[in-house]
Amino acid sequence: MIYESLDKFRCDFLWGSASAAYQVEGAWDKDGKGPSVWDIYTKKPGTTYKETNGDIAVDNYNKYKEDVALMAEMGLKAYRFSISWSRIYPRGRGEVNEEGLKFYNNLIDELIENNIEPIITIYHWDLPQHLQDLYGGWESREIIEDFNDYCVTLYKRFGHKVKHWVTLNEQNVFIGLGYMTALHPPGVKDNKRMLQANHIASLANAKAIQSFRTYVPNGMVGPSFAYGPTYSYSCKPEDILAAENAEDINCNWWLDVYCKGTYPSFALKYYERLGVAPVIEDGDLELLEKGKPDFIGINYYRTATVQMNELNGVGVSDSMNTIGKKGTSKDSGIPGVYKSVKNPNLEATNWDWEIDPIGLRTGLRRITSRYGLPILITENGLGEFDTLEDGEVVNDEYRIDYLRDHIQACKEAVTDGVELLGYCTWSFTDLLSWLNGYQKRYGFVYVDREEEDIKELKRIKKKSFYWYKEVIKSNGEKL
Repeated sequence: MIYESLDKFRCDFLWGSASAAYQVEGAWDKDGKGPSVWDIYTKKPGTTYKETNGDIAVDNYNKYKEDVALMAEMGLKAYRFSISWSRIYPRGRGEVNEEGLKFYNNLIDELIENNIEPIITIYHWDLPQHLQDLYGGWESREIIEDFNDYCVTLYKRFGHKVKHWVTLNEQNVFIGLGYMTALHPPGVKDNKRMLQANHIASLANAKAIQSFRTYVPNGMVGPSFAYGPTYSYSCKPEDILAAENAEDINCNWWLDVYCKGTYPSFALKYYERLGVAPVIEDGDLELLEKGKPDFIGINYYRTATVQMNELNGVGVSDSMNTIGKKGTSKDSGIPGVYKSVKNPNLEATNWDWEIDPIGLRTGLRRITSRYGLPILITENGLGEFDTLEDGEVVNDEYRIDYLRDHIQACKEAVTDGVELLGYCTWSFTDLLSWLNGYQKRYGFVYVDREEEDIKELKRIKKKSFYWYKEVIKSNGEKL
């Protein structure tokens, strides 16, 4: 649809920004915190860009008041942050660490005092290392109860203050890169183990949502999914079918379980034929049915374009562009199912992520039509090389253009009938970009540090900071 005029965003629209504990906090072993899998994994040579890790990150643990003051200056309506499981339970279970709870309580209070709504992400990839060592982490059903106990602890402490909660962040990413490509911890390449760990994570998510109803009855909860809507490369019927295959395997495999409590039939049958389908025990589907969310969180960065793949065609790529050199990503696919191809109609970032605002609108409409749930955009942003110029100026017009176009797509989606709760950019400050080091910057606030030079971690407002401030002030009318 092309409209002559667009609907306005709701008056309580959550104009926000986001972060994750491991990527911003630092203080990795302070005040009783135990090690997470990322604390250990990043110490292995060759796993990250220039051997970077989150031991210090951008020191949000010590600088959270400074960061919240900047959020308040911007007029931010919401801040989505994650809680480090091993900061609350150093061994993932057992005795709770009160110092960890105190830190997050202080952060929440600081946000509320500045009229910023806290949005808690319960799990953003940093599994306590002890649980990985004890029973294999997400590969054991023991984690369902341990994760639920951790969640209930947070619900009891913070449920009266925090009304929007995200259970698991990007389950498709931490499971896929952890168990299929071995690029994330635990560094496994095994489709059967991957699908079983994913099933267990889905059960843990459902159990946590079921518990949420008891402890935070007036709140809203849902998982956050890394959604990349699929396009067919051409109108050839075989390419259309390949796109259907990819959408089921890469998107609906998770979203259907979250929102319907069932796996999509094509993908399940495909995995059964391969002998790698997850073991579904008695009671599993009933639990998934009871764990349907109040909203779906969407992390959107790019679309995928695919075509049919021969039986002897391209397989899954076990590498990715982590250096920011455009054109170094490799094609990937599943023989006989689909293969990814470059979309000739889209520009890409230096990390080879296609820039596609219309894809966001397309994805929001697909989710609305398929599931009929409200949507919270929990991440959307541009990672790029930023230059600190003389006078402490960062002219990131390219980030403004990117965000403007995606917010415009959100407004069009709202006009289409999508129920959109809010929009959280990734990220507020610059941070550690997992495998990409500190050179891939996302924030409105420049943090003056490099991979090999921590410097003073000074916060410097970028041009996009002032732009987003006006967007918030006008409730999205001034883009």
